Amino acid sequence: MEETLPNSARLFRVLFYWRDMMKAWVHHETGTPDVLGLVDRPQPRPARGEVLVRNRAVGLNPVDWKFISWGHAAWKWPHIPGVDGAGEIVELGEGIAHLRLGARVAYHNDLPRPGSFAEYTVIPARAAIPLPDALSFEAAAALPCPGLTAIQAIEKSPLWPGAHVLLTGASGAVGGALLQLARSRGWIVHAVCSAAQSARVLRLGAATVLDYHQDDWREIAARRAANQPLNAIFDMVSGEHAASLAPLLTANGHLVCIQDRQEKTPLPPFTTTISLHEVGLNAMHAHADDAQWSRLVGAGAAMASDIVSGRFDPQIIDVESFDRLPVALARLEHGPNPGNRVVVL
Repeated sequence: MEETLPNSARLFRVLFYWRDMMKAWVHHETGTPDVLGLVDRPQPRPARGEVLVRNRAVGLNPVDWKFISWGHAAWKWPHIPGVDGAGEIVELGEGIAHLRLGARVAYHNDLPRPGSFAEYTVIPARAAIPLPDALSFEAAAALPCPGLTAIQAIEKSPLWPGAHVLLTGASGAVGGALLQLARSRGWIVHAVCSAAQSARVLRLGAATVLDYHQDDWREIAARRAANQPLNAIFDMVSGEHAASLAPLLTANGHLVCIQDRQEKTPLPPFTTTISLHEVGLNAMHAHADDAQWSRLVGAGAAMASDIVSGRFDPQIIDVESFDRLPVALARLEHGPNPGNRVVVL
């Protein structure tokens, strides 16, 4: 049948085929970033309540290499990983009234879905963060996962200007974002990071810095907390690590666990009566309502504007080309990561 078609018809069929195809990094099994392969995949189409984004930059996050290693029960193989991206909306699904074709957006996509390691990604329309025209896609792609996680963590603690907080992992992508947000609220931030990053963390707004490589940093923090009570602790390490810091909090303080959660209270009952908080950005996709997403996206848009005005540092430390994405992801896995790594298409 193909041989009977005129040359023009065969050419049209080839062009039509390639118009609906895209380049994407996929994996057929779990493993390290080198299990990823760059292949041609059908370009996805948005369903009701969704939009199709032409990716211009992709943000890399620890959750990406971790789930490439672990897998996910909801994935259909081969899977396209990646949760963060930025680009233009090129197609609208049904029922979309608040977005337009050509709009510049960043997004955090739901982890079980086909992800951002591709030329095109379908995302829930409610997750699209509008971007200022002056903001580069590289900076925008560094925003969603770290920035929105930091926003969630900050909102767990209803503190006042002048409140004192302790922040571990302050030099990382989420920690640096949280530090800047805390300072914008007038909080006094006592940061914990490596000595190599202390100058940068101070520039981001920390009042004091402790080197976690120093054996007695906890004792120093405890002595300081005895003289200046801590109203909140934001921990980027683990649930166990956060629990070990709970005694530093004053009465009615807040312990915010970002890398884990507290399965049980770390302190005796009716002592300092602290509040325990867990943070899970991806859980928003399954459990948050549209109003919650609207507030989160609005906060993300404000952060994007603050990048343009110079009030917020996106902390970009590495920009790599799309065809070298696994290389950049491997650098993220092995660290150190004093900021964000992005890939450009």
